[in-house]
Amino acid sequence: MLAQDKQENAMIHGIHRYPPMERVIYGIPLAEALADEVNRLDARAVYVMASGTLDRETDVVESVRRVLGNRLAGVCARIGSHTPRTDVVAAANEARAAKADLLLTVGGGSVTDAAKMVGLCLGNDVTQAAQLDAFRAVITPDGKTERPPVKPPAVRSVDVPTTLSAGEFTAMAGCTDTTRHVKESFAHPLMMPQAVILDPAVTVHTPEWLFLSTGIRAVDHAVEDICSVNPTPFSDGMSLQALRLLAAGLPAVKADPADLEARLNCQLGAWMSIMGSQNGVAKGASHGIGHVLGGTAGVPHGYTSCIMLPHVLRFNESVNATRQAWVSEALGHANESAGDAVAALIASLNLPATLRDVGVKLEQLDAIATGSMHDRWVHTNPRKIDGPPAVRALLEVAW
Repeated sequence: MLAQDKQENAMIHGIHRYPPMERVIYGIPLAEALADEVNRLDARAVYVMASGTLDRETDVVESVRRVLGNRLAGVCARIGSHTPRTDVVAAANEARAAKADLLLTVGGGSVTDAAKMVGLCLGNDVTQAAQLDAFRAVITPDGKTERPPVKPPAVRSVDVPTTLSAGEFTAMAGCTDTTRHVKESFAHPLMMPQAVILDPAVTVHTPEWLFLSTGIRAVDHAVEDICSVNPTPFSDGMSLQALRLLAAGLPAVKADPADLEARLNCQLGAWMSIMGSQNGVAKGASHGIGHVLGGTAGVPHGYTSCIMLPHVLRFNESVNATRQAWVSEALGHANESAGDAVAALIASLNLPATLRDVGVKLEQLDAIATGSMHDRWVHTNPRKIDGPPAVRALLEVAW
């Protein structure tokens, strides 16, 4: 009997925690939903953080300006990929000067994380990038996460995501120290937005590669939660439904980018995929290695999941084959291995499958392997990863 099978024969027990998010609005046009939220929260000075591309090339940010009117406290459309510290602190200083009482994000994961970090900066008197050293998580050599005390954010957010990474549903943020080229983790329960607005019409402006690859990131959330060392009944159910929605929705969007119903199904799947993260379900090496590929090698997170998840599933199959079979079935490939089922979905979307495809050089693998051992989720991988050589072997297979 497999180790995880034995675990599942034990009495189920645990605690389900409801996150400090007030509501999720889905399928309602952005202008209507935003007006309702601003009135509900009685916001008087809304600081908008938007994707630069949305601001420059679409009318989405202008429509937000019209809805907010004299409640607009400022617009920041200068957040770089992987949420650089310097960009975060500059935005926080602007929001502080504007006396913002609500943050509004319109964009992808980097903008979402930036708003969380701005809230942290405002609540902890951070005015310079170096001050964030005092609030970052530290991963000890044995894989434990040590988080320093953090005061709650002074200002919270309403988020309008344009990608499927689902970071808007968590209380954690990744923020990159561009001096050391390391992406670090920050957290406080109230860094989670007060509300999320899911409007599929806003996502039509998102580049196809970004929408689809972040959809695979959501698949990664669901898969690694199902296969986790500490799954919960609630996250199991939500993750399986997430996979069904994403497995149907992503190819439908690929076939017809104007299919708003398929886009909304993808958004709902991404939302469901993150429920385990809200309750402490540990991820595995696909996420852990992916963090380092992002912060060290500049690989977009959606692409890290495309490349690493099939290989991590194959690596782990000897310890969680039963749960991997659930993944295959939810993806509509009950007679295939989970690794092959995920790889087939990725291939059908014409997304990259190797590290070479995304510009990672062979000489970078040692640094990535070493850095990965400082990520908490490498240490909670279902099959033990006992050092950089094991990560290096996975990277070589993926290269």
